[in-house]
Amino acid sequence: MRRVEQAVLVLVLAGIAAGCGASRPVKYYVLDMASAPAAPPPSQFPITLLVARLTTTHLYRDDHIVYGAGSVQLGTYEYERWAEPPADMIQDLLIGSLRSTGQYRSVSRIGSNFRGSYIIRGQLISFYEVDKPELTARFAIQLSVFDPKAGMEVWSDSYSHDEPVKGKTMRDVVEALDRNVRAGMRQLTADLGQYFAGHSSQTASAP
Repeated sequence: MRRVEQAVLVLVLAGIAAGCGASRPVKYYVLDMASAPAAPPPSQFPITLLVARLTTTHLYRDDHIVYGAGSVQLGTYEYERWAEPPADMIQDLLIGSLRSTGQYRSVSRIGSNFRGSYIIRGQLISFYEVDKPELTARFAIQLSVFDPKAGMEVWSDSYSHDEPVKGKTMRDVVEALDRNVRAGMRQLTADLGQYFAGHSSQTASAP
């Protein structure tokens, strides 16, 4: 009986010691939300854009940072997290990128009270750390433009790239993801501007 009491006492003391130990702090990261100053555009498209919420897997609606473990497996870090879900951050960056061009009458979220000439839809496909064969930051997204008046999709484009990580820390991974997202936003924003420039006769009559 005494041995049982001693064993229970040891377990209780071990539990207390574990509870008193310092827990590992959670670190939060963000993408750089500062947008580049708008340059005077060559022309102003008389249209309003509404940006819909990105469709994506539940992984990118959570705050855990995702990593790729092999070719068919994804995992999440427990103590390394985003300050906001990636889908929301990237939607904000897309809106900021479109606004910074100065080419559109207005760019807003689809939940606003504005009527839009066109609706920008997007799917966030990949946004994670790739461990092998080398450390890279993978980002892939697809965008499309829906014309409510015509009731059809009139433009689509995609971006996919693995950005090398310059270091081995989580900060290095986040910075590489940030570079990759910004490069994608620049490319897609420019391609969309070229589309509207090529269809200026149609956009001139847009509401």
